Amino acid sequence: MTQQEKTEIIDEIKAWEKDLSLFSMEKARNYIDKLSGDENDVEPFIGVLYAFMSYTRFKQVKKIDPLIRDWMDKGEKRNENYPLFLIIKGQDILWRAEQTLFPNNLPSIRETDQSSARKKTAEQLYTASSSQIEEMKAQSEALKRAKVMFEKADKEQEADFAEEAYQILIKGLERLRLLQESSRLYQETATGTFYSPEHVKEMKDALQEINHISREWHSHFEGFKDRKEDDSPLQELDQLIGLQEVKDRVHQLYYYLQYQKRRKEEGFVLQDELSLNMILTGNPGTGKTMLARLLAKIYHDVGLLPREEVLEADRSHLVGSYVGQTEEKTLNLIKEAVGGVLFIDEAYSLKREGMTGNDYGQTAIDTVVSAITSSEYAGTFSLILAGYPEEMRQFLRANPGLRSRFPESNHIHISDYSLKELLDIGDKVALANDYTLSADGKRTLEERIAAEQVDESFGNARTVKNIILDAIFQKGAKAGKKESPSLDDYAVLTSEDLKDKKKEQEKERQAGIEELNELVGLDKVKKEMKKLASFVQVQQERRQAGLPSAPLSLHTIFNGRPGTGKTSTAAIYAKILKELGFLKRGHLVVCGRSDLVAGYVGQTALKTKQKIRESLGGVLFIDEAYSLLPKGAGDFSREAIDTLVEEMTKHEENLVVILSGYPEPMENLLESNPGLRSRFKKSFTFPDYSGEELAEITKKKASEYGYRFTPEAWEALLEHLAERTVPGNGRLAQDLAEEMFQQQAVRLLNRNESGDYALLEKEDVTEALHIKL
Repeated sequence: MTQQEKTEIIDEIKAWEKDLSLFSMEKARNYIDKLSGDENDVEPFIGVLYAFMSYTRFKQVKKIDPLIRDWMDKGEKRNENYPLFLIIKGQDILWRAEQTLFPNNLPSIRETDQSSARKKTAEQLYTASSSQIEEMKAQSEALKRAKVMFEKADKEQEADFAEEAYQILIKGLERLRLLQESSRLYQETATGTFYSPEHVKEMKDALQEINHISREWHSHFEGFKDRKEDDSPLQELDQLIGLQEVKDRVHQLYYYLQYQKRRKEEGFVLQDELSLNMILTGNPGTGKTMLARLLAKIYHDVGLLPREEVLEADRSHLVGSYVGQTEEKTLNLIKEAVGGVLFIDEAYSLKREGMTGNDYGQTAIDTVVSAITSSEYAGTFSLILAGYPEEMRQFLRANPGLRSRFPESNHIHISDYSLKELLDIGDKVALANDYTLSADGKRTLEERIAAEQVDESFGNARTVKNIILDAIFQKGAKAGKKESPSLDDYAVLTSEDLKDKKKEQEKERQAGIEELNELVGLDKVKKEMKKLASFVQVQQERRQAGLPSAPLSLHTIFNGRPGTGKTSTAAIYAKILKELGFLKRGHLVVCGRSDLVAGYVGQTALKTKQKIRESLGGVLFIDEAYSLLPKGAGDFSREAIDTLVEEMTKHEENLVVILSGYPEPMENLLESNPGLRSRFKKSFTFPDYSGEELAEITKKKASEYGYRFTPEAWEALLEHLAERTVPGNGRLAQDLAEEMFQQQAVRLLNRNESGDYALLEKEDVTEALHIKL
């Protein structure tokens, strides 16, 4: 390390001393490694770095854990009197004292109790007070040490606080000794039904004073604690990460309900009270269930509901399988929810597309609507419906009676978390499990989150929590093999722990370009696709370098007859785009007209959007795409085309679409919508396979199942296919291979042979060719 590097590190450490908010845990670890082994003059600065690390973690975990203890030991060896070490120790004493002293569970004693009960209580008081006296004596000495530590660190306010706590403790200690003495004397003097009223009074007075001092003690520490207890639902809500719009909305609701509560107390009447029924919309993991529980607490807090319990239900809890069962199940749930909240998640599942007479979801809806408007149940409970935004909108449109019971002011939408908020949630989950994230760990977590954010199914906070818990598992599984794990193994999550092990394994599999090269024939397609892949890679690298990138239009047309390898090539295309970092999932979704077009108004757009949602992060392959051309009145395929164009624009680089089919009809499809033509600028033409190529494909299919040809069998296959014209059809190869397997089986069994089960002979080939061709 050069002198300049050392100077720069020391300057940054001094900057941290002035403003600890600038401190970086990862930089500190790195600086310790660089400075260790250098001249003795840097040892004090290494001690300072350990102090910063210890204090930062102490503020998170509120105790000196083994990792902090290790850092402090290393730091104090290098800089023993550094003030921050004293502050940590002093604050640790205060935390321990506040949490362990002045129990509120001492038994009470009454003169009206029977003699045996009084004597038993006196025994309990003596035991509890004796134990507490010893603990308080130890803590009083610790508080004196804490005061001295704060004074040495020039923390006058903290020193005064410790002194005041010490004085309260001494008062409590005196009263505990009185309680101990009076309970001892009572036990010694009480015989039979005789007891000393004076000793009973002394115990009661001591207990009363101890309770008073206990309140004084805990009140004193309220000013010391960084964290607040969840005294109200609003405080609980405010402690959550993000959700600012939801917080503002719930705060308004809370204060409005408080206002109306006080207004009633003053004698004013509100004829049209605010409905307690709510609609919560949001994607997975945004906190819909959590918000429902907070609303229940708020309703209870302001006196609108006698209970804060939430009864959680879904379709299975409401819908029965025969006539009459649904009404019974739904009403039983409503009765159980009276006084609290009935929360129905994924409420739209009650109204399924194309419901038949045996689906009683509508009956459940009707029963719920009837209950919330009836004189028996209206206002006795809150109904909260939750689900994905788009599905809930469709659901409410389909149920006017239900929608009218939920005014717009009672609709709360919970947006997805931002990337920063998700990282903060990851930090919080790790800390809750007594771990911290290293800087490289945070970067890997950020990459994992970005890779998961593909569509509405992204689990938000739930996904982040699962990533962290999986990282803890990976950490433990790896560290558990070590004979002597380090403290970091117990408390720090690194990049290695947070890597997606499944994706790491995928990287080891065959690359997409290699798979493309192994396809039989299609030389021109391969050449064009490699050129396109090179272009994508260079544009991605230009972006990473901060250079402007050319627009990427990767939607393509695959022209060719059936069986020319279009679907197989599309799957490889998706894999290549994923490996290049353009697509996040790289999966292939194959569909046709029936998957996109419905038979009645309004449903085609929904079907098309659903198929696109399945494809996000990958490739949507529409086979025989020209079948989407309208065929006359009552054909809703144009709606599918319009929706496809709209969604392609909306999702941009999160979706690649391939239209597949014969060349001429495909041209007609592109002409039918200008938006299609402008989005499909690239096309690949798949020629028919030659006889030799079909033979190669057949051979490849056979080898996949462990079969091989004799030289005579292979010559027969080549000769026969070369003599015939088989338009396009690579699917013939699969059929031929399977027929050969069957012919081999017949041959072996008819001859009662125990020959080579992997070997295909000439007669197996000729028989298969005769049957299939």
